[in-house]
Amino acid sequence: MTDTSTPETSVSAATSVEAEASTEPAEETKKSETVASEGDLFRQSEIAADYVEGLLDILDYDGDIDELVSAGRPMVEVVGGRLQPLVGQRGATLEALQELTRLAIFRATGAPSRLLLDIGGYRASRRKELAAVARNAVEKVKEHGDPVRLEPMSAFERKCVHDVVNAIPGVQSESEGVEPNRRIVVRAAD
Repeated sequence: MTDTSTPETSVSAATSVEAEASTEPAEETKKSETVASEGDLFRQSEIAADYVEGLLDILDYDGDIDELVSAGRPMVEVVGGRLQPLVGQRGATLEALQELTRLAIFRATGAPSRLLLDIGGYRASRRKELAAVARNAVEKVKEHGDPVRLEPMSAFERKCVHDVVNAIPGVQSESEGVEPNRRIVVRAAD
């Protein structure tokens, strides 16, 4: 019974820390998010891999699961045939599974996670597509000078586009709108 009260205490502590963090400047918040050690991040990926393995067993899907830490983030990659239903249309099911897996990590550790889940190489493939979309938008902005509004995207997709646009001089990008219709606008830099 003692173990049951510990997660509740951790959740309360995490909530109060989040409340305090919301009053800090953005840079301070970013610094506190990077405090997790490599060991903590790998532990998160292990918890996530166990959770995903359980889901695959329940759904009767076969896949090889790799757990790793990359760019300061825990990651789990599932590789195998017949996994497309777990990705869903435009990655919607994958995003939902990622959120469930993050909740499993939170339940086990009491701390939020930035876990990135990939199934069947979808995210790597989508990154390449989005890089092309970003470069095309940049070309249009440089050619015509008018801002270019892209289709609504998930947070992962917007980050991919922002990364490409921010690496190109003379243009900038910003997100506008509210989920699920949040999109990127690419325009000439001021």
